[in-house]
Amino acid sequence: MRLPQYLDKISPETFDRLKAEIFRIMLLEKRYKERGFTAARLAEMLSTNSRYVSIVLHSAYHANYTSFVNRLRVDESMNILANPKYDELNVEDVSDMVGFANRQSFYRSFCGIVGMTPREYRLEAYKARDGHE
Repeated sequence: MRLPQYLDKISPETFDRLKAEIFRIMLLEKRYKERGFTAARLAEMLSTNSRYVSIVLHSAYHANYTSFVNRLRVDESMNILANPKYDELNVEDVSDMVGFANRQSFYRSFCGIVGMTPREYRLEAYKARDGHE
């Protein structure tokens, strides 16, 4: 089986190292929560270039940088919105906590990934938590 042509540009060792480091930086350190944390900044931290970051994200996570980061942010926001510990936070506070620059980009990403608004998601979580249908 032939690998996609773009994988010819990166050695398997480099690919594996970058994948592990991206996982560490983005998921464990949660750098995605930082506004303005760019693919270029990630590449700089990895001592590589943005093209290699793009190759790894595309191949390992089936996403470009923006969709990868937005998915992480939406996933975290879903956990916050469903958690009774954060009931006092409004949706805009949650958007800020997970790193979205503005309310519009949060709603657009959330709706695109989840299929409902953050407010609707929170209401559904409340219903499920309280045993209502």
